[in-house]
Amino acid sequence: MLYLVIIFLVTDIIRTTGILPIRHFMFNSWLGFGVLSLLVTALMTFGNINYHHKKRVELTIKTGKNIVSVKPLKIVAISDLHLGYGIGTKEFQKWVKLINQEEADVVLIAGDAVDNRVKPMYDKDFAFIFSEIKAKQGVYLAPGNHEYIANIEESIIFLTKAGIIVLQDSVVLINNAYYIAGRDDRSNSKRKAIAEITAIIDQTKPIILLDHQPDHLDEVAENNIDLYFSGHTHDGQMWPISLITKTMYEVSYGYLKKGNTHFYVTSGIGIWGGKFRIGSRSEYVVINIE
Repeated sequence: MLYLVIIFLVTDIIRTTGILPIRHFMFNSWLGFGVLSLLVTALMTFGNINYHHKKRVELTIKTGKNIVSVKPLKIVAISDLHLGYGIGTKEFQKWVKLINQEEADVVLIAGDAVDNRVKPMYDKDFAFIFSEIKAKQGVYLAPGNHEYIANIEESIIFLTKAGIIVLQDSVVLINNAYYIAGRDDRSNSKRKAIAEITAIIDQTKPIILLDHQPDHLDEVAENNIDLYFSGHTHDGQMWPISLITKTMYEVSYGYLKKGNTHFYVTSGIGIWGGKFRIGSRSEYVVINIE
């Protein structure tokens, strides 16, 4: 529908301005219908193939804080899985295989693991597949807006049963070496400020913050956060929506450094709605902290 609207708009502009003599292709024309059908089919086929080929993004960042390890801390970070009726267990198993190949120390999920309902998560036994994720120091998630759409209490109950440590305006200290903080989604109007979440922790240790929606980046940088990981935008998912998300967020996709804080906003490993990516890629992010 999106691309048909764009095509019709462009052809109407061409017809009314008389730039090209295309009027006879637009009315009662099997040739026009055939060209339009082939164009949209080719575009959608490309978008579907592009979606299924996940991009591996690797990022190495340096912190002035001691991570108490000779080797870099290796993280696999993902967001926007949107599991449920649309994205099923077979597809999710392929993602888990990609994650496990990295042999990460920790796996981070920046929200929207659940799509619109919790019921299919139980019906299709997604919990078993979550349990197959291999991470030496655990799997951690901060809630996204879709956890709220699906009912936040039910979402947290399911994710906890699946072995995921849910960080909802809370912090955990890993091996006495670094912190992972998870901010509640902005769907909760009473969520804590970043300063409240990090107030009682040892600021000399590295701090990783998960926050589903990439807002108020200056506030993040002011609070001694070393790595901020976010999602939600899908990098627009479909062009030209990506142009809209670029105007909505300071960073709608990719890496940014502010002060001593490293930011990464992912396009997400999954998708919302139809399984098409045009002008964006589904990805998982491998982050090495030195």
